[in-house]
Amino acid sequence: MTEQTIHQITLPTPYAVGDVHLYVVIDEAVTLIDAGVHTDEAWEVFKGELKKLNLTIHDIDQVVLTHHHPDHIGLVGRLDHVDRIYGDELVHTWLTRDQAYFDHYLDFFNQMYEKWGVPEPFRIIHKSLSQTLKFSTEGALTDVLTEGDAIPGLSDFITLETPGHAESHLSFYNSKTGDFLGGDFLIKHISSNPLLEPPRTKGKERPKPLLHYRDSMKKVLDYNFSSIYPGHGEIFSGHHSLILDRLAKQEKRAYKVLDFLKEKPATPFEVCQFLFPKHYERQFGLTMSETVGQLDYLMDVGEIVEQQDSGTSYFAPKYVITKE
Repeated sequence: MTEQTIHQITLPTPYAVGDVHLYVVIDEAVTLIDAGVHTDEAWEVFKGELKKLNLTIHDIDQVVLTHHHPDHIGLVGRLDHVDRIYGDELVHTWLTRDQAYFDHYLDFFNQMYEKWGVPEPFRIIHKSLSQTLKFSTEGALTDVLTEGDAIPGLSDFITLETPGHAESHLSFYNSKTGDFLGGDFLIKHISSNPLLEPPRTKGKERPKPLLHYRDSMKKVLDYNFSSIYPGHGEIFSGHHSLILDRLAKQEKRAYKVLDFLKEKPATPFEVCQFLFPKHYERQFGLTMSETVGQLDYLMDVGEIVEQQDSGTSYFAPKYVITKE
């Protein structure tokens, strides 16, 4: 029986987050965890890194994708020889470039941004989607994974659904070794941004990514992870204290928002300007996602209420203390 080994491969990306890590797990099968970004540079580096492991692309038997973001699925289209490609069903939607879903995606953000008081110059959803697809790829899953699923050829790893950073996010845990293949779920040096997404099905309730991310972190709090293999940054351990710190910082930021709303009701766009005065113009999608996440949290714990005025949402404290 082959002894299971995990090898990290680091590829360049065009994104501010920097390089992305892929993992080659050599076991009963040779499994690639994630697939980098779709650029010629990444492809050449990938082949060179495989060569250092005495492998070629044709030695890869299967690919497992943690989530649908382009820096994690980009080279799938160049691996057309692999037997199996695994991931969440939403990854399949992005790989197949489902036009009905993309139409739904654009409609969702246009409607939400109008509701949240976002000025027209910031409603560049089509451009943002085009940039995402530029560094992504076309392909298809052969198998959909859900909570608790095992993966043939990847001994002792089970699938954990860990939505938040992406609704499609899956992580993979080996309870015998403690190894955790976490994608962008847990990263040591930065907190993963819970990104806004439309519901998987049009007409359903909007996902609340920060709440999902918090639930995912709490879910794994007491797991016995020995080594966490992330999509960015260093391999690390000690996730328990990291998670507690992340949860506390999220709550602290949320109550900073609450203090701001005590001055006067505000739209999500106005809250975004308050939270990220130096960054919201250049990183609007990221900062708006973070802002709406804080409002979702405050709504969830009963601290604020949503009010409507001519189709625009304003948020205000639920309990207003008046001076006598």
